[in-house]
Amino acid sequence: MLLRTPTRARVVLVSAAIPTQKFTSEKQFPTLTVKTQQAVKILTVVGARPNFMKAAPIIRALRAHNAAGRTPRFQHLLVHTGQHYDAIMSDRFFADLELPEPDLHLGVGSGSHAEQTAEILRKFEEALRQEQPDVVIVVGDVNSTLACALAVAKFSANTSKRRPLLAHVEAGLRSFDREMPEEVNRVLTDHMADLLFVTEESGITNLRHEGIPASKVLFVGNTMIDSLLRFREKAQASSILQNLGLRETQNGLSGSPKNYALLTLHRPSNVDALESFRDILEGLSDLTRQIPVIFPVHPRTRRRIEEFGLQEYFSAPSPSSGIRLIDPLGYVDFVGIMQDARLVLTDSGGIQEETTCLGVPCVTLRENTERPVTVKRGTNVIGGTSSAGIRQAIAHQLARTVTPCVPEMWDGKAAERIVARLTHLVESESPVPVSE
Repeated sequence: MLLRTPTRARVVLVSAAIPTQKFTSEKQFPTLTVKTQQAVKILTVVGARPNFMKAAPIIRALRAHNAAGRTPRFQHLLVHTGQHYDAIMSDRFFADLELPEPDLHLGVGSGSHAEQTAEILRKFEEALRQEQPDVVIVVGDVNSTLACALAVAKFSANTSKRRPLLAHVEAGLRSFDREMPEEVNRVLTDHMADLLFVTEESGITNLRHEGIPASKVLFVGNTMIDSLLRFREKAQASSILQNLGLRETQNGLSGSPKNYALLTLHRPSNVDALESFRDILEGLSDLTRQIPVIFPVHPRTRRRIEEFGLQEYFSAPSPSSGIRLIDPLGYVDFVGIMQDARLVLTDSGGIQEETTCLGVPCVTLRENTERPVTVKRGTNVIGGTSSAGIRQAIAHQLARTVTPCVPEMWDGKAAERIVARLTHLVESESPVPVSE
């Protein structure tokens, strides 16, 4: 059931030109000024597990702002679209990240990209009508991000109400591969957003090239790294390595971690096509003869392994070699196994960032990355999806001496900067250009 709360801030749209700012067209952007009477009402949207790590620090920073008695007061509601609908894993991530229970759960579930996006759009529009928030925060690049952004952008066209301000966290990232659904989601969301919070300098460059006004863009750092730094110590205390036999033992006592690699694969382009999946596994074959490769595998990917007859790549692993399939892990256990890995192999964007921060060598099993800072200043190498390219990237990473260089503003304070920007916007009544 959707909730209603009467106390909320007043949002006023004011037409005004923005001096000293040039755009790609002559159109004058209207501006949005937020004025508060009682509380600024914010909806933060999550839909898939990567969203949880990005949203949790923002929610924590909003609570800390209120607890300190600062003004304006923020009234926050968490909306879970249900895009990742497996309750056990979602509940585990919520607990690990100390996230509150969602105030609204849309219960969307699975479906094609079109079906899922349309259902989220329909249900979130209803939530907007009932809640009438002043600000909507979307994070990342999943279908929930795009659908909720679109609902906000079109809200005033379907009602007599002014639409909320739309903030996109993790804006400006580009792989320049429009065959990636996430790339489409990123681009469209950025061009609808009023506030674009950027994680790395490439995001600023990309948005400038696309004609996004600089006054909308703020480089704040990476909220996913906020979560990583907050829970790293807890992850170090995890028993996951002992449970998997990945710690040396001496006189019955646990010692240093053994050599092992960590593998994650989830992109349909990698696991839903037999040829692609087999090429990746062949590329890992030299590594699997040297050290064990731990693969927390989603049930859907496990089914693909059976359908494609790829069990030979995972059969009877010895303790010191082979690919070991294990069940999906919660956030704390996953960080615990990632931070001590000799090598991480992944097609996940977030894991490229986390390994960069942790100083763990990473091979990205894709032809591109939307996070170039992880290659330029981090520990990441693009291995591609061909067997030869993967082998070459693995050999390079195993031979190199990694010198961690944490990117600028990946310091655990990105969420604080986001809340500070929202606070400044309200208190100073600063104009923010609004895309119509």
